[in-house]
Amino acid sequence: MRIEHVAIWVNDIENMRRFYEVYFGAKSNDKYENKKKQFESYFLTFPDSRCRLEIMQRPNLVTHPKETIGYAHIAFSLGSTQAVDALTERFQLDGYTHVDGPRMTGDGYYESVILDPEGNTVELTI
Repeated sequence: MRIEHVAIWVNDIENMRRFYEVYFGAKSNDKYENKKKQFESYFLTFPDSRCRLEIMQRPNLVTHPKETIGYAHIAFSLGSTQAVDALTERFQLDGYTHVDGPRMTGDGYYESVILDPEGNTVELTI
């Protein structure tokens, strides 16, 4: 068993697609559009991963509070502490919100946490 994809609702689908392409090397499929349902989505595929991220947008989506049961964060394994440090520094220089780290957690993960352009938590780990 494996995770096939994780999906998140976004407000600005093009900005979010570019974010994951630029910082995580994602490759996007062509945009899917369902005009009847006013729904758009992209599937983003990451290097060396079979798990994909689906970003979805619907103009009439009713938003919910951030603290709900469900999506907490998405974690990207970068392969080394140096890669985590470097990407964390790049995010900070580019003005993204840095939440925590880089640090070694109590359960043995080396991680750093940032927010994507729409406030979703992204964990960078080895």
